[in-house]
Amino acid sequence: MTSSADSAMLGDFLAFTLAGDAPAVRDGICADGAVRWRWLGDGVLVLEPAEADASNALDAPDARRASVLVSAGVHGDETAPIELLSFIVRDIAAGALRLACRLCIVLGNPPAMRAGDRYLDDDLNRLFSGRHAQFADSREAPRAAQLEAVADGFFDDAFGARWHVDMHTAIRASVFEQFALLPHTGTPPARAMFEWLGDARIAAVLLHTAKGNTYSHYTAEHCGTLACTLELGKVRPFGQNDLTRFAGADRAVRHLVAGEPRGAGAGVDADADVDAPGGHPPMPRVFTVIDQITKRSDALALHVAADVANFTPFVRGTLLAEDGDYRYIVRHDEERIVFPNPKVKPGLRAGLLVVDTTRETLGALV
Repeated sequence: MTSSADSAMLGDFLAFTLAGDAPAVRDGICADGAVRWRWLGDGVLVLEPAEADASNALDAPDARRASVLVSAGVHGDETAPIELLSFIVRDIAAGALRLACRLCIVLGNPPAMRAGDRYLDDDLNRLFSGRHAQFADSREAPRAAQLEAVADGFFDDAFGARWHVDMHTAIRASVFEQFALLPHTGTPPARAMFEWLGDARIAAVLLHTAKGNTYSHYTAEHCGTLACTLELGKVRPFGQNDLTRFAGADRAVRHLVAGEPRGAGAGVDADADVDAPGGHPPMPRVFTVIDQITKRSDALALHVAADVANFTPFVRGTLLAEDGDYRYIVRHDEERIVFPNPKVKPGLRAGLLVVDTTRETLGALV
């Protein structure tokens, strides 16, 4: 059984991780014997149903149990989803939240979390898919390699559906307060993901059109997951988040963990904005990346307000950026800018340009 010290870890996984502690033993039983847990290292915890049956409502009735990786804190100052994950661990351990899948919880960058910073040396969410090998002196590089290995090992043992939900908060305000990014896989997006995002009350989805170096890109490409990055609000210090603002995403993650069918319990939510067939919330709006502004030098001039919101629209002919002989001018009737940040290091993305592709994307879901 679980010791009192390990119960403290499961009861407040965030506080345990911030303290830099290690459990007295690395595995045990919780939830009155219903759940097995394994501590794999700083901020990494695997929880599995203790019983042997492998049924799961997320798959066909005869399919194997789903494997779900939920991560937060890849940027150490994005605290709200870290707090949500800690509460999910607490509720599973206490038996208050049913566990119907293999679940891997990852708090991505504990040293940055402890420092209250986005990262220590380099953006961890740009170091996956082997890019960490280019940053031998970075304190984030070993963590990227470790988290790749965690995902590989976890999904190597997967037989059913594979999911990865990587939760973040944005630096700036957004026209759509909560939105998702889907990695480029070369195949049409999955209807299951879009329906889940609708249940999570995600207002908009951004589709990447090229491979990247984020955690969700890594698991989608190398582990075969249905993966998404969620942006759930603005960066705030620990303890200063209004977690009720993220109730939709929290509820959807809990339904995923519990193996509950789509929209379970959502139809009677007074704030659900349910108007789709079957009583489910509407699908998110969809935007597709058509270009990006890459910072070539410290001379980059980004011609947008310092506090411009994500998804702010600009009309054809607008000059958005200059960097030496490089100029970015809006080519479509309307383009929206996402993640504008002229302060990144040279060579990194200083902004994404997207266009609305809702109708054609939703029509092509598989």
